[in-house]
Amino acid sequence: MITACVMLATIMQALDTTIANIALPYMQGNLGANQDQINWVLTSYIVAAAIMTPVTGALVSRIGRKNLFIVAVVGFVAASVLCGLAQNVTEIVGFRLLQGVFGAPLVPLSQATVIDINPPERRGQAMAIWGVGVMVGPILGPVLGGWLTDHYSWRWVFYINVPIGALALSGMLFFMPDSGRQDSKRFDWLGFGLLSLGVGALQMMLDRGQDQDWFNSLEIIIETVLAALGFYMFVVHLLTAEAPFVRPRLFADRNFVVAMVVMAIVGSLYYSIMALATPFLQTMLGYPVVTAGLVMGPRGIGTMAAMLVVGRLIGKVDTRILLLLGLGMIIGSLWRMSGYSLGVSTTGFMIDGLVQGAGLGLVFVPLSTMAFSTLPRLYLDEGAGIYSVSRNLGSSIGISIVTALLTRNTQINHQLLGEHVNAYSPAVQQLPQMMSPATTTGRAMLDQMVNQQASLIAYIDDFKLLMVLAIVAMPMLILLRKPKVAAGPAVSVHMD
Repeated sequence: MITACVMLATIMQALDTTIANIALPYMQGNLGANQDQINWVLTSYIVAAAIMTPVTGALVSRIGRKNLFIVAVVGFVAASVLCGLAQNVTEIVGFRLLQGVFGAPLVPLSQATVIDINPPERRGQAMAIWGVGVMVGPILGPVLGGWLTDHYSWRWVFYINVPIGALALSGMLFFMPDSGRQDSKRFDWLGFGLLSLGVGALQMMLDRGQDQDWFNSLEIIIETVLAALGFYMFVVHLLTAEAPFVRPRLFADRNFVVAMVVMAIVGSLYYSIMALATPFLQTMLGYPVVTAGLVMGPRGIGTMAAMLVVGRLIGKVDTRILLLLGLGMIIGSLWRMSGYSLGVSTTGFMIDGLVQGAGLGLVFVPLSTMAFSTLPRLYLDEGAGIYSVSRNLGSSIGISIVTALLTRNTQINHQLLGEHVNAYSPAVQQLPQMMSPATTTGRAMLDQMVNQQASLIAYIDDFKLLMVLAIVAMPMLILLRKPKVAAGPAVSVHMD
């Protein structure tokens, strides 16, 4: 029963990383937001979770695991209800930040609980079951989100957390033992604050840059300065403090540093593709929201299947080969996506998603194994926290960049294509009479066609950029050293 209730909490948190994607176009229209603004719904949640995850250990030592679990579940459900009640972009972004803050401890706490309640000989099996539970969220997210949005409204993608959270909370209250408070360790709040300042200001700069015309805006300049100052002071504090938030020796481990950089890239690929695929299916191809959710489903299935297989291969096959194979599958699927047209088939899109998901599954577990395989046990807790931050930070930055490029390139492409659309163009002369540029209706129809083609080119450019990013990650794998002794529990750290 303890396993069931903590897995419900994990599924709830994992579900919210993907379920909102499918409803974004509906939120955008209902809340009167543009493409850049509506993606804050994704990035605000990820950034808040990234910032708050490393604080979990300090909070557990002060109030106990069970109490923190209860606070996190109640806070997460309350923030979900507020998201569903939001009336504008500012409100929903603020409430998504709250969701991220309360959701951050759920996965690390559930992972620690499952490990504690099982004897050593059963922990491997327990973590495998827990890992499958984590992957249920990304698989169900698009499908469930599409169904709820179509049959009720986009607000129900948040309200669905209420019954799930109530079940999880009931199980914790009745079955979970109170672990009590631990010896409180001194937490480096100054270092944590400086890192939070750098991450928060950087994300604000990236999210608002397109709207504010980048460095022609005083706001963007201030946010850039704050980000640079926050990161600089964090590094100085890291090197000079007696007990810093993250010990510098952590970065002396080559495997950990390389894996952390690669995971940031993989995180940006994972969430950026999802942020692009949903509007592509609904706005460019005209798919209903339920169909779009079903078409996105195979991606999660591929990830889960690959993770189940790769668990048996680790230790038998060189981990670096698995990583190369996984990245190769991601690159291959993105290469196919960079050749998409408005006539791309549903089957083709689903196959590409399945291959891409399988590639991501082949990367996640082996990369986490390599990251912690040579790291001394003394640094495991800190390493897990900073590793999670790198993945989430890469994800949020990736979403912000591809969204800004999509908006900007659509405008540029529209201007370039529009220069060739006039009454004397041979292509225009072959169009039906109703699309003649001599009439107002005809000009409107031509503008719509040009805008559609401009958007298609912008999507293709983003897919190409992500493909290049995956290619750049491949040579980094050469720097990974094969561990002398295989790592054990660290395999699951990627899921926090």
